[in-house]
Amino acid sequence: MRNLFALAVLGLALLLQPAAAHGPNQAPHQLWRMGDLRLEGGEVIRDFGISYVTHGTLNPEKSNAILMVTAISGNHHRLDFLIGPGKALDTDRYFIIATDAIGNGLTTSPSNSTAQPRMRFPRFAIRDMVASQHRLLTEHLGINHVVAVVGPSMGGMQVLQWGVSHPGFMDGLVAMVPLARTPAWTVAVLEASRKAIMLDPAWNEGDYTAPPERGIRLWRDILSFLSARSPEMYRDQFPQAPLEVLPWMTAQETALIGAFDANDWIYQTWAYERHDIGATPGMEGDLIRALRAIRAKTLILTGTKDLLNPEYEPREAARFIRDVRVVTISPGTVTGHAAAGGGFPADVDFLNQETAAFLEQVTRAPRPR
Repeated sequence: MRNLFALAVLGLALLLQPAAAHGPNQAPHQLWRMGDLRLEGGEVIRDFGISYVTHGTLNPEKSNAILMVTAISGNHHRLDFLIGPGKALDTDRYFIIATDAIGNGLTTSPSNSTAQPRMRFPRFAIRDMVASQHRLLTEHLGINHVVAVVGPSMGGMQVLQWGVSHPGFMDGLVAMVPLARTPAWTVAVLEASRKAIMLDPAWNEGDYTAPPERGIRLWRDILSFLSARSPEMYRDQFPQAPLEVLPWMTAQETALIGAFDANDWIYQTWAYERHDIGATPGMEGDLIRALRAIRAKTLILTGTKDLLNPEYEPREAARFIRDVRVVTISPGTVTGHAAAGGGFPADVDFLNQETAAFLEQVTRAPRPR
């Protein structure tokens, strides 16, 4: 049982973790500098570079690529539990491009921009993340079509946006614990997480010289330990001594302080809470019209009792997607948003099986028109 919950903690770390260091045994880290990136709102990120890694080999026809997009505060390692020989994103078969989203500390972000540092960074949207990825694929890698776009949480939101913005670019979409339009509940959670940081005097209007520790501790309580978990997870982790959760929380908070950039989080939450695929240019604010514009075969995976991205929202959205299957991750487990975190063996096995089966269907089916 203890080993099981050690893995659960790892899953939470993967779910809401700042950009991690790259190991020498991992695929080479790459950065493509594309110059200025004009944003949907009219502003420009100057000297923009998008970070990514690739796994596997691109075939001569460039027809075996899969794009992976990451979660809020996560990075290109976010779905490592699905990537590799024999896994769902099989590197003996597919060429995986695992990208880093704007504002995650690897791709150009408030924390690493020299031209527009910290709170001088322009606000961006989920669609700007998609636009940067589209340019990476088409202008840098010469890829004009992919087998699928795959991502969890904020990555799942990007996946659905890909399906609306570029409906003929992919054969399949795999959106894990996603949102098509961010609901008021999620906005409230994100606002609370921002206030936790911004009300800490050490944040200093974004010009901190050391991490705002008190704010980060409260941020992690709100996000990692409340909205990304479920009551049942705590019931099973601390069945006899509920108060043991307190030192556990303190230790988990401490482990992340030095690796977390507060401003990056704030900017990504602004993009997260404003997400609405109905606001895509040409959709005139009509969410249903946007959902009906998705042509790719779609798999939506939800987590039971997801307290960050409530499962009712993608289920409702799926009613208007023409070719969609909605599946609960590992039915019988109650792991909430963490169901897509890679920490529970049952969830990992389920995600690998469902995603692999879906990709098999996608590759056998004729391309959508």
